[in-house]
Parts: sequence; structure tokens; C-alpha cells
Amino acid sequence: MQFHFDGFRPGDPRVSVANPHAPLHDGDATPSQVDVLIVGCGPAGLTLAAQLAAFPDIHTCIVEQKDGPLQLGQADGIACRTMEMFEAFGFSERVLQESCWINEVTFWKPDERNPDAIARHGRVQDTEDGLSEFPHVVLNQARVHDFYLERMRNAPNRLEPHYARRVVDIEIDPQAADYPVTVRLERLAGPRQGEVETVKARYAVGCDGARSGVRKAIGRQLVGDSANHAWGVMDVLAVTDFPDIRHKVAIQSAHGNLLIIPREGGHLVRFYVEMDKLGEAERVASRNITSDQLVEAAQRILSPYTLAVKEVPWWSVYEIGQRICDKYDDVPGVGTGERFPRVFIAGDACHTHSPKAGQGMNFSMQDTFNLGWKLAAVLRGQARPELLHTYSEERQVVAQELIDFDREWARMFSDRPRHEEEGGAAAGVDPKAFQAYFEQHGRFTAGVGTHYRPSLICGESTHQNLATGFVIGTRLHSAPVLRVSDARPVHLGHAGKADGRWRLYAFAGANDLQDRQAGIHALCEFLSQSHDSPVRRHTRPGQDVDAVFDVLAIFQQRHTEVAIDHLPGLLLPPKGRFGLRDYEKVFCPDFKHGPDVFDLRGIDRAQGALVVVRPDQYVAHVLPLAAHAELAAFFRRFMLD
Repeated sequence: MQFHFDGFRPGDPRVSVANPHAPLHDGDATPSQVDVLIVGCGPAGLTLAAQLAAFPDIHTCIVEQKDGPLQLGQADGIACRTMEMFEAFGFSERVLQESCWINEVTFWKPDERNPDAIARHGRVQDTEDGLSEFPHVVLNQARVHDFYLERMRNAPNRLEPHYARRVVDIEIDPQAADYPVTVRLERLAGPRQGEVETVKARYAVGCDGARSGVRKAIGRQLVGDSANHAWGVMDVLAVTDFPDIRHKVAIQSAHGNLLIIPREGGHLVRFYVEMDKLGEAERVASRNITSDQLVEAAQRILSPYTLAVKEVPWWSVYEIGQRICDKYDDVPGVGTGERFPRVFIAGDACHTHSPKAGQGMNFSMQDTFNLGWKLAAVLRGQARPELLHTYSEERQVVAQELIDFDREWARMFSDRPRHEEEGGAAAGVDPKAFQAYFEQHGRFTAGVGTHYRPSLICGESTHQNLATGFVIGTRLHSAPVLRVSDARPVHLGHAGKADGRWRLYAFAGANDLQDRQAGIHALCEFLSQSHDSPVRRHTRPGQDVDAVFDVLAIFQQRHTEVAIDHLPGLLLPPKGRFGLRDYEKVFCPDFKHGPDVFDLRGIDRAQGALVVVRPDQYVAHVLPLAAHAELAAFFRRFMLD
């Protein structure tokens, strides 16, 4: 973490200097005009708010229907990919400290000698080795909210939510030059309850859940089906002799199915309990299921083991269903070339699925991490508004892939287990096949299965052979390296913070330290001096040279062989009002503690490679170090001079 750019300042460096020109938060009234209005303080809304809060020149307002922050319950699983994103927001270490780590998954089925009882039949590692530097963890969703809210409060604009507000209606004037979105909000509490406030916005984003008022206002619909199956979920403090209570456990029994998730603190456990089938048009609310019924069902499924529940801090019931919108913004399907999006939806507002794969919260946050940097780039005059079309184009496609996976996963989980003697033609799911499906789709459940296709902001795979481990369209798979300036072991991907900047990772060729006319030296010369350089074309006068593009170099030699004073100036740029040097842009393999990053990620050692990474940590392009014109042309497609 770097600070003191503009002079020494005592205190917590996570608290940014307040923007003196920022509108003061008025807890009694929403602002009349904003750049972005976010509806909903769930994971998707807070991810977006925390990202936009980093920009002092963007005025953001976030409203929530509830009367205060979330306290407990709801989602808890945090995928490896989400932990990588939390690192970009600066609170991954706190999540790691508080959370329960999921290391193994065990599988149970009916005991062949006594089918009324259950027996363990499998044990697998939760995530494959090397998939991420972070584990899969579990933590109360409310704590994730707390970390986001703290980041927002510490941001330059000191962003705070406005609670107890409900969307009444939304009007969009596509012809308006400024503030084309008008949102009316009803106050739901306090002395001014019932009063309607009007907010005009340049953009609005609905992160307001499966019953989204924003979605209805722009005429989008969730389309899909329900499995007509009721499930219950409860967090419990219990005494049990079940041996795997601190593992993630999938149980298929003669009495129903159960998913066990250990929770933080060493004692709390979450149970997902299969309940009865629902009628064709029946809703789960009509069953009047109680927490006692959930406990009784869990006790039957766990037989012959005992379960004595001492406390149920939170519980709920729900229906399994997979639904998705065909588009995530307000632009008609035939109008993408004629107008640009002004209202977006994210998270449960545009896709819903079962919680079995643990993707609800995780996938929702990835929605708005995708959208946030794009909104910021357009609002700050860095990119053309065409960029905003890519949000729906990218996220709707990968959400459909999640829906398809979840439908099969939920079906297998809810189906009754097939006994060995029943044979292949019998009804039910083979427990071994169930375990195999889990292992096969481990990358998906870890959150690293997303793969964006070639587009305005994702290049073709022409030069993919130069860096086979950094697949274009997938998230940057970090690797351990050594920082040259201070010999500190770090993770390369952790340079990518949630600050809206592009990263250009320049992996040096074999002779780049010696040859000052080619490779990294030539690339830095082009980026620093050429009129066609994206750094010069798309960075405003007066900004730090790395304000838009953060250039980082990774050499193949040991750090003792890399002479700091012989490196290009672009790799030691002056920062802030004092022009202090940034010494954290040059790396080499960590020969002492781990394998070579060039070997780990398939970098061509002779030629090297330039890996272009988006602000949301996804690989946008892989190019030769000498492909200067191709690099410039890529950014000219969507960025403004």
C-alpha cells in the first residue's frame, strides 16, 4: 500500500483525504442531482458504490429500502475469485482473518448395509492446487457489507447510504443532454415518511434484488423456471456427534438431502435442508414451514448421528429456480447502435439461481465490478459511451452459463440417491457421479470459470501463445514474484487495485536487460514519447503519468542483476505534488520461495509478452512487446484522446 505522495500525513492511510468540493452527505434528504444513483445496498450495490467512491470527481448516491445495514443471515460463501477482488478493494486480509476456510468437501450417501443411515463415501479437496492464491472461505454477508461501507466512508467523497427509500418510478429521456434519468423515491420511515423525493441522474443502477423495481421500470423480465422444490436454510449453534460438522458436506440420504457449511467462529454451522416438493402453482410461503420443521428434517437426514440445536440465529425458506433477463440495461435490443444505456440492473435483479453452488453473492459482485470501471471511464471522459454496451453483452452471457450449471447441480442435489443394486437404469442420481460433477466444475464454483469473448475490450487470441497461462477474456491468474526495489515477495496480481486503471504487464524477453533498443526499453520509449502512445493520448496534462495506465515490468533475471538506475524512467515515474519516485513497478521471479512466474504462466522466454489487463482484473489482450501500433489501435477503439 502506497501513501504520502502529497506529503506526510499521520493516521490511518486507508482514510483518504476528504474532497473539499464533495457534496456533504445529508442523512435527511437525497441529493437532487447525481452522476450515478445506485438502488440497493446488497453486495452488488455496495461493490459498485465502493468502486465509484474512489473517484472524487464522480457524485454517487446509494439508496436502500431497508431502514439500516444488514446484521446477519443471507449469503455466506466467498469464492476464490471474490477474494481476489477483495484484495483489490483492500480488505482481503480482514476477511481471511475472520472467516472459516473451506478446505475439503465430504460426500455422504445411504449406508449399503443400513439404508436408513448415512455413511461417508468420498472426500475431495475443495479447490485444486494453484487455482488461486486465496482459499474458498465463509463469512456472514453482513461483515462483507461492513467492509464495503467502511471503504465508502473512508473514500474522498465520504459516501454513505440513504436508507428507507423505495423506488416509485423511473423516467428516461434519451434525448436529454444531461441528467436524463429521473427517479422518484418514497421515504419509508421517520417524520417525513410517505414523502416522495426526486433525484435526477446521469446513470442509475438497480441492485434491488429479485423483485427489482428498477427492472420493472425499464420493462425487463426474469424468465425461467422453478424446480417446484422447497428448501430451508438455517444458521445453528448445535451439539452433534456427526464427525464432519466442520467440513463442507453434501449428504444424500433416504430421508432427504442436506448441505452443511461450517461458519466463522468455530461453532456456527449453516444447514441447507431439503423440504417437500411443491405443487405446480404452489409457493413456498403457503406451506408455513417453521424452523422446528427444518431442525427435525436435518435430524432425520443425519441419522444415526444426533443433532441437538441450541440456537437458531437466522433461518429462511426458499424455492429453487433459475431465471435470467435477456438484457441488463434499458436499451431496446434493436437500438444498441442508436442510443446508449442509462439504466442498468445487476445481481438478483437480472439473474436468480439456487444457493447450492454458492454463486449468488459472488456473481452479483462480479456484475458490478464489471460495470463500475466502465461507468467511471465514461463519466470521467476517458472512454466513449459505446463501452457501456459491453456490460450487458459480457455479463448476460456468463450468467446464462451459470444458470445452466446451477440447474444441473441443483437437480442432482435434489434427486434421491441411487442404490448400488438398483443398476444404471434406475431412477435417482449416482452419488459417485454427483461427486464427480462437483470436481469437474470446481473452477466454476471457485468463480474463475468466467471467460469473456472477443469484443470491443477483449482482443483476439492471435498472440496467445506468448502467454498461455494468461488467457484473454479470463481473470488475471496471479503468481508469486519478487519486487526488485526491496526484495519483497509479493503476488503480481495484487498490483491491480480497484482504482479504474489499466495494467500493462510487460514480461521481458531473455535479452531485455542488455538490449536497450528493443523489448521493454523500446516499449517504454514508445509509451513515453510517441504521439501514438495510449499513455500520451489518453492521459490528461497534469495527471500522474500512470493515472490511466499502470506499466509494470517483470524480468527473468534475479533481482540482484536488475540495476534500478538503468531502468526506463516510465518504470520509476514521479508521483504527486513532490514528484516522488514510485519504486513498486519492477519485479523478477521469486527463486527463493516459489516456481518461476515465466514457467507458471507459460510466458515465451525468448520474446517475452505484453499482457493487457482491464480495471476489473480480466486479461484484455496478449501482444508482442514490439506490437506498439497494435497496442495503440486497441485502445483507440473505445478511449478518448
